[in-house]
Amino acid sequence: MVAVHYLPDERMAQLPDEAFVHDGQITKHAIRAVTMAALAPAPGQRLWDVGAGSGSISVEWCRGGPGCTAVAFERDERRRTNIVANAAAHGVNVETRGAAPSGFGGAPAPSAIFIGGGLTHPDLLDACLKHLPVGGRLVANAVTVESESVLAQSRSRYGGDLRRFQHYQAEPLGGFSGWRPQHPVTQWLVVKR
Repeated sequence: MVAVHYLPDERMAQLPDEAFVHDGQITKHAIRAVTMAALAPAPGQRLWDVGAGSGSISVEWCRGGPGCTAVAFERDERRRTNIVANAAAHGVNVETRGAAPSGFGGAPAPSAIFIGGGLTHPDLLDACLKHLPVGGRLVANAVTVESESVLAQSRSRYGGDLRRFQHYQAEPLGGFSGWRPQHPVTQWLVVKR
């Protein structure tokens, strides 16, 4: 006798950028995909989304597996309002807090941390690494030269993988189409040992 327990595929398609309320501070669809792959959410894990912007990474994380939760840290009050609206629109619960690292106090411990903004704050990266558990993943994305420099120095100190992504999108060019480059994104991934 053989018993088969069918587990339906519970994965959800990634949301398009238009599904989020934002002011331009959003991890764009293609970069969100590689960021979520690097974060690798597992059921029941908690993400700290630091410099959350629109909260797109928090929302995708919560949709990424049963019991996944997120805490979004964002200094801008209007963006925090957008995060709450985006979480509600997609049926997930994202705890929203103020600026990092000052907002870390009392927050439930993370399994993984994503830094989408604020890398040039002098204490931010060290505070994130301090709160990351052993075996936890930290993924940071940078679009500015200054933030990219922080990531390069961090890789020298802590190891990990440093990657750069360049994304192009077809747009109208006269009666044809041409490639419009998006900002390149440098990503650092490190697992705490």
